Amino acid sequence: MKRFLLKGIIAGVVLSVFSYLALYLAVMLFPKIAEEYYDPIFSFDEQKGMLYFIHPFILSFALAWFWRRFKGLFHGSFWWRGLEMGLVYALIATLPSMWLIFSSLSVSFEMVLTWFVYGVFQAVVVGIIFAKMSP
Repeated sequence: MKRFLLKGIIAGVVLSVFSYLALYLAVMLFPKIAEEYYDPIFSFDEQKGMLYFIHPFILSFALAWFWRRFKGLFHGSFWWRGLEMGLVYALIATLPSMWLIFSSLSVSFEMVLTWFVYGVFQAVVVGIIFAKMSP
């Protein structure tokens, strides 16, 4: 249990750092997409804002459980196993979620695409961390 918590916390911290970096990079590289966040569809108050910053830890612990349960299905180097886990997560969770968001909310395809790419990136990073820490 200690190892599970340690992996989840480490991955959550790493994802938090990447989250901040990705936020700044997205604004710098895609200012038009960043402007879309001023649409009334997005609600940013202080209480909900905290949920955004807790997200990396929720994802990390969920993927820690997934890794513990299914790590035997991934083979190869830790890089390959992490990439494979990230892609599996992208196919079973991220892609369907993004499909629903794009089909039901007033957001651009480009915005949803950035969310999808970021979601895959997060899962691959966590997969690599877990494959290295718990082969």
